[in-house]
Amino acid sequence: MPLFLIERNFAEDLEVTADDVVGIQAVNDDVGVEWIYSFLSADKRKTYCLYEADSAELIFEAARRANLPADAVISVDQLRPQAILDASCE
Repeated sequence: MPLFLIERNFAEDLEVTADDVVGIQAVNDDVGVEWIYSFLSADKRKTYCLYEADSAELIFEAARRANLPADAVISVDQLRPQAILDASCE
């Protein structure tokens, strides 16, 4: 499944509760996207989230339904240094 990196900017410090996660996952399940993980900036006002989805449009739809920003949605691929090193040794 395609991977997408989502940049989200928040006006205030982000504090995520278990209830927030359950709600986001319910929306994501309904739309058909999967939240893999996120990085939170030191100031707690920006996240970078990795998602699996069939399209960027589905990411935007899930964000709209969950009332979350989706300032940038970028299609990405994985690049793992160890996999490159392993392939070069074959």
